[in-house]
Amino acid sequence: MAAEVMLMNEIEAKAASMAIDLNIDFNSIQLPRGEDCGIVSDDEDVYHDDQLEFDSGFGNVIVVDNLPVVPREKFEKLEGVIRKIYSQIGVIKEDGLWMPVDPETKKTLGYCFIEYNTPQEAELAKEKTNGYKLDRAHIFAVNMFDDFDKYMRVPDEWAPPEIKPYTPGENLQKWLTDEKARDQFVIRAGTDTEVLWNDARQSKTELVYKRSYWTESFVQWSPLGTYLATVHRQGTAVWGGANTFNRLMRYAHPQVKLIDFSPGEKFLVTYSSHEPSNPHDANRVVINIFDVRTGKVMRDFKGSADEFTIGGAGGVAGVSWPVFRWGGGKEDKYFAKLGKNMISVYETETFSLIDKKSLKVENVVDFSWSPTDPILALFVPELGGGNQPARVSLVQIPSKVELRQKNLFSVSDCKMYWQSNGEYLAVKADRYTKTKKSTYTGFELFRIKERDIPIEVLELDNKNDKIIAFAWEPKGHRFAVIHGDNPRPDISFYSMKSSHNLGRVSKLTTLKGKQANALFWSPGGRFIVLAGLKGFNGQLEFFNVDELETMATAEQFMATDIEWDPTGRYVATAVTSVHEMENGFNIWSFHGKLLYRILKDHFFQFLWRPRPPSFLSAEKEEEISKYLKKYSKKYDAEDQDVSMLLSEQDREKRRMLKEEWEKWISEWRRASEEEKLERQRLRDGEASDEEEEYEAKEVEVEEILDFSEEVLFEE
Repeated sequence: MAAEVMLMNEIEAKAASMAIDLNIDFNSIQLPRGEDCGIVSDDEDVYHDDQLEFDSGFGNVIVVDNLPVVPREKFEKLEGVIRKIYSQIGVIKEDGLWMPVDPETKKTLGYCFIEYNTPQEAELAKEKTNGYKLDRAHIFAVNMFDDFDKYMRVPDEWAPPEIKPYTPGENLQKWLTDEKARDQFVIRAGTDTEVLWNDARQSKTELVYKRSYWTESFVQWSPLGTYLATVHRQGTAVWGGANTFNRLMRYAHPQVKLIDFSPGEKFLVTYSSHEPSNPHDANRVVINIFDVRTGKVMRDFKGSADEFTIGGAGGVAGVSWPVFRWGGGKEDKYFAKLGKNMISVYETETFSLIDKKSLKVENVVDFSWSPTDPILALFVPELGGGNQPARVSLVQIPSKVELRQKNLFSVSDCKMYWQSNGEYLAVKADRYTKTKKSTYTGFELFRIKERDIPIEVLELDNKNDKIIAFAWEPKGHRFAVIHGDNPRPDISFYSMKSSHNLGRVSKLTTLKGKQANALFWSPGGRFIVLAGLKGFNGQLEFFNVDELETMATAEQFMATDIEWDPTGRYVATAVTSVHEMENGFNIWSFHGKLLYRILKDHFFQFLWRPRPPSFLSAEKEEEISKYLKKYSKKYDAEDQDVSMLLSEQDREKRRMLKEEWEKWISEWRRASEEEKLERQRLRDGEASDEEEEYEAKEVEVEEILDFSEEVLFEE
């Protein structure tokens, strides 16, 4: 301080000697309008309004008002009540609950501050508890701490808001308007994530977007292809756009492990499981349901892992994902969770239970939604040693009226398969034989759209055959079954329509002894890939079900994944890093022609980008199919142009190779000419380079190895 005083005295003395007055009236200084000479004002009022929107750093703090005013002896009790209420919503930080006390009366002031780990938890706490009635005299008024600062800045005089011009958002469906009608897919390899066009006619890919470290675990398309979701330690993000992938929204959920979109893309479900500090406690599960567009948490579910396991019984099976299954088609109206002796069905208008209570079903172990209608199919196993048979029930939502029920006797297990249009339901029932020492399999086939929902029983020709795979034809009436116990099982095709009776199931054919254990129908039906994965090392058979004939057989050794593109024109087979060799993917035509192959080290994921349903009616689609030749002329011409272009490219490539070869030959000839005289000199004047023109001669050369003189006698 003394040094500063001495320095100031020196400055004043110097100013006095130079006749400079240091007492300046700063208010008298007038700068040119709009000029700040590079010095930013300390006055907060000069900042632009948009700067006032910056986060003050207290977005995770709420203020709870209208609390009881209590003396010091009741302080801990009131704090415990408040902590109990608000810790159910989120994690309160250590020392994150502060209740001010009047220094004079030593009583609380009737409000408190609560600090959460995240702003999302604080927002949810405000939404859930504002207006909460603690007792008759105390109804909570909850606000965000940041709101106080925002409201204090409201000017005293009203001014009309500035009308900003409308700027349309990005077209998130632009990729559907590709002139070449190509499809996109995403791959993950190493640290890179790439979105690519499948340019099958050019037998190559075309890069759309590439980014390193885009996700920390996996990526996932939304069901209609609008968004690409990435997963991070802090939460999930969705990306999309017309020409590139911009981040559209973030969803905070620390340590998120799994995600699931609703069928209509309106909601996103996120899941995390946190290990407890006490090893004897169960894992704590947190499930959030977000509004995809706004990022708002619509409903959260928290509890021990036991509460979210299959049937609510906990233990062996673990948590089944997705925990919540969506129903009601693309409208996203309902979602449901399996519990102990009940199915909890929620509606998305209020995110509460239908009729405020769960559907009570004693010992229910499984359920599934119709893909198109709000109908639940549920399965209840046998009880009482067979005295109470197993049953499958169809229940209408929201009325909870049972539409149909079928009792099943001597059943050990049951699986349900819906056809994509919700027209049929196949129930695979494993039944005990009379001796109870073995089982056999049959199918109960429900015709959902017909009057009274008739049921038909189907048993295989050899009912003791093990069922390896089952799959419905998308949008169709056929299904395929892989069955048998030997290393080369059989594959049978059935139709829900016979030639004489539309209401009878009929067998179309059985393919004997196939190296297949998985079925992959084309999204448009008609074609199917019979695949041998795992033990069958990637055997592929492309089969035409209309003609009941094999179009092609092929193989991708050690293939782990097979996926049709959304149009049914192409098939991708992939070898992921589950295997260390041959990582990458192949793209095939629908009839089994290999179009191109891409190898990628550390290859993790391949996902086609889904397409939304067509806006064309069934009649219009049928008309297009009928007059396909008329519509296809344009594309046939384009295909011919592409073919000619490829041929021209091949010719150009061959021409360039020929020119390169001729240039190389010319260079060597020039070098040979330059060295000709030297070669002639080395050959003692012989001019020709042709070896045949020379005669081989043997020349004997005598060589004196050593010479010395030696005196033998001396006189």
